[in-house]
Amino acid sequence: MKFEKLSIVIPVYNEEKTIIDILDKVISVNLPIKKEIICIDDGSKDRSGDLINNFIKNNKDLDISYFKKDNGGKGSAVRLGFEKAQGDIITVQDADLEYDPNDFIKLLEPILKGETKVTYGSRYLSQKGHLKEHNHLTYKIHRLGNSGLSLITTILYWQKITDMETCYKMFTREVYNNLKLVSNNFNIEPEITAKILKKGYKVTEVPINYYSRDFMEGKKITWKDGVRAAFCLMKWRIIN
Repeated sequence: MKFEKLSIVIPVYNEEKTIIDILDKVISVNLPIKKEIICIDDGSKDRSGDLINNFIKNNKDLDISYFKKDNGGKGSAVRLGFEKAQGDIITVQDADLEYDPNDFIKLLEPILKGETKVTYGSRYLSQKGHLKEHNHLTYKIHRLGNSGLSLITTILYWQKITDMETCYKMFTREVYNNLKLVSNNFNIEPEITAKILKKGYKVTEVPINYYSRDFMEGKKITWKDGVRAAFCLMKWRIIN
């Protein structure tokens, strides 16, 4: 199958400090196929929406769109972005600067070669991929939590996954059409993984760069989301 376009969904919630920088980075990546950028503003209360609209006005030659919705959680924003996507391949880009869009090239390669239909960017397969919160205790908690969730995924779904919670999940439209996603919050991450693995798709992991921010810089996910993710993984193992 020939793939022609990558849809990059960017969920946004109060990211006025970083949204323009990340848009510049996404646009500057030279990919082997076309790309479209879909920004979903999840009810931001800051200037994120105005900044995105001005960016679009100043870059009319780019395939970029903006949709604003009431605040419903990251999952609801991601799902709306997927619904709007027109590409043959779909992925998510967080609106902060933790993930490096240049890694899209590595994620695309196995799919374009026909080796897999799903690629994950693993923060734990690279020297630059580890969580690096400024607060040492926060780092330990997130490192343990991510490792634990990945281990639970591996045990429940019989495929080794080193980074279940990664933002960089890339898959073909065929895969997306089979997922029937429903989560509105951060549970979108375990739900995507659980349903991909339960459908029998092979996940190919590639090392990525990762530059973690801490809560003082706007990080939103907490240990409570980790607990919810664990229950979500178990729920989708049981529920069809």
